[in-house]
Amino acid sequence: MKNQIDMTEGAIFPKLVKFSVPLILSSILQLLFNAADIVVVGRYAGDNSLAAVGSTSSMVNLMVNFFIGLGVGCNVVAANFLGAGKKEELNRTVHTTMVLSVIGGFILTLLGIAFSRQILILMASPEDVLPLSTLYLKVYFGGITATIIYNFGAAILRAKGDTKRPLYILLVAGVINVILNLIFVIPLKMDVAGVAYATVLSQVFAAVCVVWILMHEDEEFRLDLHRLRLDIPILMRIIKIGVPAGFQSMLFSFSNMLIQSAVNSFGAVMVAGNSAAQSIEGFVYISMNSFAQATLTFASQNMGAHKFDRIKRLIVISEASVVVVGLVLGFAVLFFGRPVLGIYSESPEVIDAGMLRLTVILSTYFTCGMMDSMGGVIRGVGHSILPMIITLVGACGLRIVYLATFFQIPRFHTFQSIFYSYPISWVVTFTFLTASFVWIMKGLSEK
Repeated sequence: MKNQIDMTEGAIFPKLVKFSVPLILSSILQLLFNAADIVVVGRYAGDNSLAAVGSTSSMVNLMVNFFIGLGVGCNVVAANFLGAGKKEELNRTVHTTMVLSVIGGFILTLLGIAFSRQILILMASPEDVLPLSTLYLKVYFGGITATIIYNFGAAILRAKGDTKRPLYILLVAGVINVILNLIFVIPLKMDVAGVAYATVLSQVFAAVCVVWILMHEDEEFRLDLHRLRLDIPILMRIIKIGVPAGFQSMLFSFSNMLIQSAVNSFGAVMVAGNSAAQSIEGFVYISMNSFAQATLTFASQNMGAHKFDRIKRLIVISEASVVVVGLVLGFAVLFFGRPVLGIYSESPEVIDAGMLRLTVILSTYFTCGMMDSMGGVIRGVGHSILPMIITLVGACGLRIVYLATFFQIPRFHTFQSIFYSYPISWVVTFTFLTASFVWIMKGLSEK
């Protein structure tokens, strides 16, 4: 079938690569266009505007990632039905998913507009950055429904292995985003509001495209607007997987918000350097995370087909892949760190701050990829609460303890030492996830 990958048969690695490469390219495009936001605003509106846009990312992730987790639930349920050959249940999943995306987007709009400023204040956002950050977030959340619709629609397409068409959508949407950035920020002088409006309009385009594709799909994946409704039994299955996955993402984001708060305490220059470094790191992260997303979908299809030995082989191949990608890309980007940071800001102080973060993160990033892949395979076989609990303790809990203890020692109360909490939490969380996977697979083999 066109635009579909049967993940239950044949060699695993070639299909994993076939699935992952368009996903990597899609994510790279998304990051390039997000980076364009930061570069344009940093170059043409100043370091305060750069800090304003960059410092909102952890808050945006906190609020959006719960619904992205629900999208993971939609992907797992759809892939499971596809692997089991249950076409009618699969079609009901498509319609339930799209209704859920609209509801989720509406809730996020209300929450984002109402509480943006208060949350930024709680995060100790610098006073000279706060008004710009608040303005950016209110515009961004005003159009967040389009972002959720696109992500949920893309999750449904990924359930059957289609990662190419979301790539094409993002390519065009990203070009639109960059063009609007340049128009809104340079000649129209709209500053951070221009960047936010450009993002919203490009996401509206992406949402319209993914809905159009689903409306012209094969029967079991076809979206019929007259059949849009919440199927309660399928919704419950999505919630069972998606809500814990969403809370897991929120827990990561919450811990990152605490780290952002610690970064904010060092002033606008450090915030700007941190923002630029985060943008650069994203290119390495998504290259690893694409394999984790592929692992999730592969495991879901094979779980539906009851091919447990294939799932075991899958995780070995996936872990090896993310280690190689993480090490090679991590050190390559670190080597070119200074000139790349120079694209975001000409300030030597901002570049120095960015390098302090990159040195810690990129040299250990492969452990984050290993953690994500292990969590993906566990969710793919239908267990989502266990990874959430492990993440609560291993990621969020450890980072909170680190910031409250080790970081408070005067000798270690430095900008760079903030980031040591990341690799510590990645290694601990991966260790417990691996033990959980072994236990789960043992139980499945005994059935």
